[in-house]
Amino acid sequence: MNKLELLRTFVRVSELSSFTQAANSLGLPRSTVSDQVQALEEMLGTRLLQRTTRKVQATQDGLLFYERSRELLAQMDELQGLFREDASALAGRIRVDMPTVLARKLVMPRLAEFTAAHPGVELEVSSTDRRVDLVREGFDLVLRVGPLLDASLVARSLGAFPVVNVASPAYLAAHGTPRTLDELAGHRLVHYVTVLGGRPPGFEYLDGDLLRQLPMAGSLTVNNAEAYSAACLGGLGLIQAPLHGVREQLERGELVAVLPDYQAPSLEVSLLYAHRRLPQRVRAFMDWLEALVREHTLP
Repeated sequence: MNKLELLRTFVRVSELSSFTQAANSLGLPRSTVSDQVQALEEMLGTRLLQRTTRKVQATQDGLLFYERSRELLAQMDELQGLFREDASALAGRIRVDMPTVLARKLVMPRLAEFTAAHPGVELEVSSTDRRVDLVREGFDLVLRVGPLLDASLVARSLGAFPVVNVASPAYLAAHGTPRTLDELAGHRLVHYVTVLGGRPPGFEYLDGDLLRQLPMAGSLTVNNAEAYSAACLGGLGLIQAPLHGVREQLERGELVAVLPDYQAPSLEVSLLYAHRRLPQRVRAFMDWLEALVREHTLP
């Protein structure tokens, strides 16, 4: 039995805490995944996973073995590509998550450049505005916009997206164009939260180096960037959005920038991953993503 395959199976089960989900991810029958983990445990002479009716959890030995297994698999991927002179010879799967707007407007229109250069690489791209669990959901890397909350992950900074205040011409025609913060009392804001039920921060702006938040009325709260911009285009209120996401609408006159002296802080853009030692194919994709995103960020 291929020992590396046993390691890959064990790592996948550990990340997902489920034999069924790991089997679906690997394209194997559940019984095969269970047999492979059992064979690995017998080979090592220790129990790696604690199985219950509700979940699968790594034992102390399993946690230690998981970390070493991840390192070993990354090293094997690196060794396999050590003597490849042609970058197009990179092969294997990369699973990445990124915000919806970034995927649609920046990455997907240019992704053929990477796949043409590396035809042996298989990409799985998740685009969502929720914060995925990188390890548990089996992502190699995550492209994230905004503050970083998980200190256990390794982060590569890609700069920051400038943020602009915008509204639709129809909204401004109906409610007027705000010129000062005081005038915002007569306006509505489309509120954005990551989880519905959370408290919207209101209108954000920098006062020198201080972040200020001005409570504003609004009849709509969303948790999706596409709905956020669509609500603004529909005349439901002002929004504060990364410039890259509304640039085309601004250029076509579908949106209008307002209050240029009261801008929200720029949003940090980062690539996150769990381990410093990465397969060569993942490093190549990270480098490509960084070059692409830096075309639109501030240093």
